[in-house]
Amino acid sequence: MFSFLTRFFENRRIKQQAFTPEQWEAAIADWPVMQRYQGKERDTLREMSLRFLARKEIAPGGDFEISSSMCLKLATMACVPVLHLGLDWYDHWYSVILYEADFIPGRYERSDDGVVHTSASVLSGEAWEQGPVILSWSAICDSGATSHHGLASNVVIHEMAHKLDMLIDGANGAPPMHPDMRSEEWYAIFSTAWKSLHKDQRHHRPLPVDSYALTSPAEFFAVCSESFFEAPEHLHQALPEVYRLLSQFYRQNLAQT
Repeated sequence: MFSFLTRFFENRRIKQQAFTPEQWEAAIADWPVMQRYQGKERDTLREMSLRFLARKEIAPGGDFEISSSMCLKLATMACVPVLHLGLDWYDHWYSVILYEADFIPGRYERSDDGVVHTSASVLSGEAWEQGPVILSWSAICDSGATSHHGLASNVVIHEMAHKLDMLIDGANGAPPMHPDMRSEEWYAIFSTAWKSLHKDQRHHRPLPVDSYALTSPAEFFAVCSESFFEAPEHLHQALPEVYRLLSQFYRQNLAQT
């Protein structure tokens, strides 16, 4: 009964939004990733993006004015990782805060000497474990297979990967495993790849993904997820075992091999 009522009110919100297929197509037209999704998958992504907008609030950061087209593009980017998982994987959080450009989070940090400081880090995206996703529209517009120093970048996919990662034991680089996956294999392959890239970095060898991936296992998973969707062939060639596990997890095989 509860799920029926939830679906009923969700459908009503979608009807009230009154987005047309033409509006959706126009909003995602400049994102090359969508060229991979045609036919039934494309229809599913359109429906999922509308349901995402019915379930989540997209609020402006500061006085930024958010358009319907922005919401549709953001929602579609967010839905691509869960296309074959389902929107329920994004349950338990309810809002996105969208800034015009990079932002400074309004939080406090305690240094080693015990002094509390206001955070001064400038971010393009952030996901709170029990809270919203915060994004920069300018960073969203910079998404692409080679947009960040020749490497893949997509802040929406990055932060959504964090949200998936946080479903079990916080952000540790290991999202919930499907029944046909083994957590031991995930840990072994991701750890080996992470250590290998650290070694490459120490020897000043070029990295196949953004060096921010080496900050922590959680960031490694998120950055590799960006590459998986934005530049799958590149990730498959550079880190084939990582690609294989991401393909199993996201239930998508995007590399043309």
